[in-house]
Amino acid sequence: MSTVTTPPGRLADAPSAPARRRLDWRLRFAALSLIWGFSFLLIKVGTGAYAPFQVTLGRLLFGTAVLAAAMAVRRERLPRGIRVWGHLAVAAFLLNALPFSLFAYAELTIPSTLAGICNATSPLWGMALSLVALSEDRPTRVRVAGLGLGFLGVLTVLGAWQGFHGLDATGTALALLGSLSYPIGWIYVRRTLAGTGGSHLSMTGAQLLLATVQLAVVTPLFTTLPTRVSVGPLLAIAALGALGTGLAVLLQYGLVAEVGPTTAQMVTYFIPVIATAAGVALLGEALTWSTPVGAVIVLTGAALTQIRPKPRRISRRISRR
Repeated sequence: MSTVTTPPGRLADAPSAPARRRLDWRLRFAALSLIWGFSFLLIKVGTGAYAPFQVTLGRLLFGTAVLAAAMAVRRERLPRGIRVWGHLAVAAFLLNALPFSLFAYAELTIPSTLAGICNATSPLWGMALSLVALSEDRPTRVRVAGLGLGFLGVLTVLGAWQGFHGLDATGTALALLGSLSYPIGWIYVRRTLAGTGGSHLSMTGAQLLLATVQLAVVTPLFTTLPTRVSVGPLLAIAALGALGTGLAVLLQYGLVAEVGPTTAQMVTYFIPVIATAAGVALLGEALTWSTPVGAVIVLTGAALTQIRPKPRRISRRISRR
């Protein structure tokens, strides 16, 4: 569930910070999994009292505040250049404003468990899109098989053999579109923001700031102020922004810098498991056998799509003269 701008090569090649004692990466990995897994429950609680756009705006406000504080502590500056800011505005829409809003609207009519599983289809969409948009991504039998298996899992979750009985088609479609928005944003970033030279923190801070401005413009046009302030949902929105958007970004980049992107992205496969457990245990959402079975199939397919072919080794024969 990466929702931030990641210029290629910036994270893996980032210089390591001065030696200091940090929490073990496995504990930070678990914390990130829990934070993102519970995000769908927090969205559900927030939309119980506030409009989806209001939930998204609050999420972005609190998330931006966390990154602004981190930038102040590290004395980071926002990136410069009209071109960079223009591309960041598009990235902010595709990676934050649009998917956050779509998931918030989706959870008006679908359970948080289903929203979390729909989010897990993002690697599948990414695989399908990269084959078309990125020439360096070559299809392999394993990856294509993973793509087909993943979408079979989606049909299992949705109960296709029952004619999608009892399923809200609009809400599910919105959640799947939100999941699709992420890889579109990643591909756009790879094509436009590679090699800009800005630090990941400054680029992400600017991105969230722009997404907040976008929602600040849209929200008053489509919503009205709530008649009363509901404290519980408001705290859920604050936690969603400060933890699920702000702190999660810092944890994610720290993990990528320490253990590499391949290990760090494995958090994606824990999110739907935690989202399902949280929705069932804390919100009392119904769970049929097809949901966990389909989720396992989706995650298996998504994992297969991430397998890259090993580079061929060229053996050379050295002849003695």
